[in-house]
Amino acid sequence: MSSGSTEVSADRIASELKGNTLRVYWFVMNASNQTVGVREAQRALSFSSPTLALYHLDKLRDLGLVSRDPGGYKLIKEVKVDVLKQFMKLPGQFFVPRFSLYAVFFTVLTVYYVLNLVTVDFFAFFGLLFGGLGSAIFWFEAIKTWRQRP
Repeated sequence: MSSGSTEVSADRIASELKGNTLRVYWFVMNASNQTVGVREAQRALSFSSPTLALYHLDKLRDLGLVSRDPGGYKLIKEVKVDVLKQFMKLPGQFFVPRFSLYAVFFTVLTVYYVLNLVTVDFFAFFGLLFGGLGSAIFWFEAIKTWRQRP
């Protein structure tokens, strides 16, 4: 059934990586391969006490997602669960919604189409309609996903 007693199942990770634990995981993921201290996490996430941050960091360690180093906690495994599936990582540890790629693509094509528009006829109207509508929908979804980030 299980590949090993120390291996944590994906279902368990998905069920436990929610709420504040997900917020702490997001914070560690954005730490640019640096260690994260307990007080640093507590202050950044506005937790009431360092003990709460320690609890969630230890929970992530038990799930096999972070390791404890002398300087703090460091990310050792990235998983895509819940809302994290909707984000992609850009160079420099920056996460953006997947829809933003499509939104930029549609917007650039629509602007290019408008700048090179020679005549306004039936087909040009529908080109503008579909380009503008596609851009608007993708930007709406990208912003909605960004607001759902941990």
